[in-house]
Amino acid sequence: MKKLILVLSIAIIWGCQEEKKEPSIAETMKTYTIAQMMDNEAIGGGSFSPDNKKLLVHSNRTGIYNAYALSIESGELEPLTQSDSSSVFTTSYFPNDDRILLRKDNNGDEIYQIYLRDSLGTVTNLTPFPGARANFYGWSKDEKSFYFGSNKRNPQFTDVYKMNLEDFSHTLMYENNEGYDVSEISDDEKYLALVKPVNTNDVDMFLYSTDDGEMTKINENQSSNSPQDFSKDGKYLYYTTDDGGEFSYLKRYSMAEGTSEKVLEKDWDIMGSYFTRSGKYRVSYVNDDGTNVIEVYDTEAKKNLELPTFDGGAITSVGFSKDDSAMRFYLGGSHTPSNLYHMDLATKEYKKLTDVLNPEIQAQDLVHAEVIRYPSFDGVEIPAIYYKPHQATAENPAPALVWVHGGPGGQSRMNYNSIIQYLVNHGYAVLAVNNRGSSGYGKTFFQMDDLNHGDKDLKDCVEGKNWLATQSEIDGEKIGIIGGSYGGYMTMAALTFTPEEFDVGVNIFGVTNWLRTLKSIPPWWESFKDALYKELGDPYSADSVRLRKISPLFHANKVTKPLIVLQGAQDPRVLQVESDEIVASVRQNGVPVEYVLFEDEGHGFVKKENQIKAYGKILEFLDMHLKQEVEKPIEESDL
Repeated sequence: MKKLILVLSIAIIWGCQEEKKEPSIAETMKTYTIAQMMDNEAIGGGSFSPDNKKLLVHSNRTGIYNAYALSIESGELEPLTQSDSSSVFTTSYFPNDDRILLRKDNNGDEIYQIYLRDSLGTVTNLTPFPGARANFYGWSKDEKSFYFGSNKRNPQFTDVYKMNLEDFSHTLMYENNEGYDVSEISDDEKYLALVKPVNTNDVDMFLYSTDDGEMTKINENQSSNSPQDFSKDGKYLYYTTDDGGEFSYLKRYSMAEGTSEKVLEKDWDIMGSYFTRSGKYRVSYVNDDGTNVIEVYDTEAKKNLELPTFDGGAITSVGFSKDDSAMRFYLGGSHTPSNLYHMDLATKEYKKLTDVLNPEIQAQDLVHAEVIRYPSFDGVEIPAIYYKPHQATAENPAPALVWVHGGPGGQSRMNYNSIIQYLVNHGYAVLAVNNRGSSGYGKTFFQMDDLNHGDKDLKDCVEGKNWLATQSEIDGEKIGIIGGSYGGYMTMAALTFTPEEFDVGVNIFGVTNWLRTLKSIPPWWESFKDALYKELGDPYSADSVRLRKISPLFHANKVTKPLIVLQGAQDPRVLQVESDEIVASVRQNGVPVEYVLFEDEGHGFVKKENQIKAYGKILEFLDMHLKQEVEKPIEESDL
């Protein structure tokens, strides 16, 4: 018996030795070039054709955005435009034929125009007003015209026009002389919903009667108010408000009674809500801790439509055919770019129409982000989104970056971000900090940084660095800071006002001189200017002293850590001179400074060629100055 037990024991031990251990993701993952990572296809839009057989989308598959007709049956993309300079973005099919409306500016200058592509493929600018912007506001109920806004009469104010589809002549519907912004137009054209910002959170809301010109203020208290849609019967205006609470909820205002009632409330902000063309469905978007949650309410059945669910992904947006027989939706997540789907609402069957991930990339190599929270210096809880590299362990700690979103008042969300995934793939952990002043976490949190930029918001970022340094998988001696626009400002503020906290800085078109930026905002921001001044400060007042104090340009002599700056020459928000001057000033310190300038980009880089160069340069900079690796051989994709 003892001999038998011994034999069995030996057999078990031998069997255990023979078992093969499954390799970990870190052992099987590949490291990708920036060209491979940017070879994912980005698709947007999704207007249904009148026959419900196609979707109108824009895609950057050629390296620049162009318009395509996507066959719902085959998934094939038919090119509709062939721009090789400025990106073309889709707006909508015409209600009853295959003509389409497009939107385009000039290499990122944000002077948008509305274009027509006719049935023969000819593209015509419908709003060729010199120096003026034009924005599509929707189709008229009779489908014989569309509405648009333009500041052609006065660069500071946007008027509302109606364009006839027969001869494309336009008439003035509303002349804006008081700095209002038009949000919604009722189907019967009797009412316009207008807003006027009070500060960056609070907005006054008005109902304008086109019959007699009467203007009625709807909100009673100072609060955030945003018109969403008119009911199809013309009796109600639906709007979101945070009146009396921290988060925005949905209400409706009765034109006849002059009273409001609550319609829908969640634990987070309701970001938007609208009715489909027929009015059968009401779609609402909820910002649930940085993730989109969508509800589609069937107004006839009085219940929510049951949407498909997916493991590891979320529906990020939806759109409906004119007859409400079909729905298209985008599905994505922090670890995967969004794909487009089609769903038959009668059968509930759906199918995937696109596969945008570069086939050279293994999906499992991309990192799922997680929401974390940490206490700041004063006990305020700061939400953040954490991307941990697969290869990072206590035995192999990774360098890290604090990522700061744009704004002020923006939010890092659980969406796919190609540059973050590229950096994480190359061994950098990223903590996307939603410092105080970020949206999505209640109006008290949102207003915590008013007239306090470069101070407590910066301290939140420093505490994010400190949180990273406590993680066993992070090398606490190698942590940098990166961001674009306001995030670029935070990068420069960190290197200037806390010069020993971060080891490197990546400034992507960041503000460095608040006095100049606030004086040079584009004229079409006039309605928002006073609100912006209330948050940041009025450069024409005594606030100028504080604005100079928090502007990194005037304290650039304090920068001691390596810096890379990236900028678009056509940027109308953060002018090129902001980056030119900070680069020149920091170089006087004898600090390593790199500067990457794109002549054909604005406030954000949209051309693949430029993205590849920009993000590739960032990694090279980080490898040299943060990871402190020797310079890598030039990749074939960089040539």
